Amino acid sequence: MTETTTGPGRRSVIAGGVALAGGAALATAAQAQDAEQARKDIAESYLKALDAGGTSPTTGLGLFEHFTEDAEVYFPKWGVARGMDQIVQMFTDVGGTLNSITHHYDGFTWYMTGTDRFAVEGTSEGSHRDGPWMAGEPDYGAGRFCDCFEVRDGKIARLFIYLDPDYAGQDTSRYGWIES
Repeated sequence: MTETTTGPGRRSVIAGGVALAGGAALATAAQAQDAEQARKDIAESYLKALDAGGTSPTTGLGLFEHFTEDAEVYFPKWGVARGMDQIVQMFTDVGGTLNSITHHYDGFTWYMTGTDRFAVEGTSEGSHRDGPWMAGEPDYGAGRFCDCFEVRDGKIARLFIYLDPDYAGQDTSRYGWIES
């Protein structure tokens, strides 16, 4: 370390001191990046469990193992499920209408906040009991989503799912701007 005087009553520590301070800052930044990646990983594992019909192929976690016991999950036209019993019921009700779903992971846009709360925007395709869907076909149809997560201690504590639940595109007559 080298200490220099830069004026009356001022001192600067250079070289080793800067490296030490910079090293601590880099370590903190790396830890924050690791924590963000861990949050993204649990969210992606949850989505992969949905795609696989119950168990994530990347982590081996079952769908409900991704959630805290007191989690809250919102799904349009269902409402907010609070606690594991309601979450299981919500996924049973909604999942019972789906034959298959595949999320397009390569097209995800992650909105990371540096906190436990973050969002992912993406597209999907699949088969609903009323028919198939594919994001972008048609442009106004189902398949686009935004999931807002809160992850606490490696599990999802809050998940609000925003999407059009009319997967098969049958609810169009109420919207004058949609041409048949």
